[in-house]
Amino acid sequence: MFYLNDDIASFDLAAALPLLSDQRREQCLKFRFELGRKTCAMAYLLLCEGLRKEYGITERPIFEFGEHGKPFIVGHPDIHFNFSHCREAVICAISDHPVGVDVESIREYHESLVRYTMNDQEVEQIERADRPDVEFIRLWTMKEAVLKLTGQGITDNLKEVLTNVMTSELTTVVDPEVRYVYSICRPVKP
Repeated sequence: MFYLNDDIASFDLAAALPLLSDQRREQCLKFRFELGRKTCAMAYLLLCEGLRKEYGITERPIFEFGEHGKPFIVGHPDIHFNFSHCREAVICAISDHPVGVDVESIREYHESLVRYTMNDQEVEQIERADRPDVEFIRLWTMKEAVLKLTGQGITDNLKEVLTNVMTSELTTVVDPEVRYVYSICRPVKP
């Protein structure tokens, strides 16, 4: 299941701060700009909403972090989640299995970045697309979702991230009107 909020402008940070755990509030307030504080709080509240709806959990989750910084919920090792945010949207995915998610704003297309991060087949796919900027971000979010699923984070071998990936339900949604793309990735079920 996933939860998405793309109304960042209307989000009331002052009203949200008391709803966060002390740990998350401290993290949110470390952001220099209001957008970072808002999206940090929004991601946590989406997680809280999902935990309440999907699992009946009403306490504020506390996080511990894996080797590469992937968070997990203290006391609930069977619940997996991941969140991401950009200027336009915040997304949180929750599952009984590991999950990775990424959301990115559509931005200016830079060929040098494409060639650094994409393999030859992906470069060709991007160049053939009606909107190369959107296709690049679509592939980028898929790669990030896979890396966040595994908990690796950004690797040195970005070009091969989607090669021989053993995932299912790799979902990408593009909405050019609101100018963002998101992808959700889950492992292949045994």
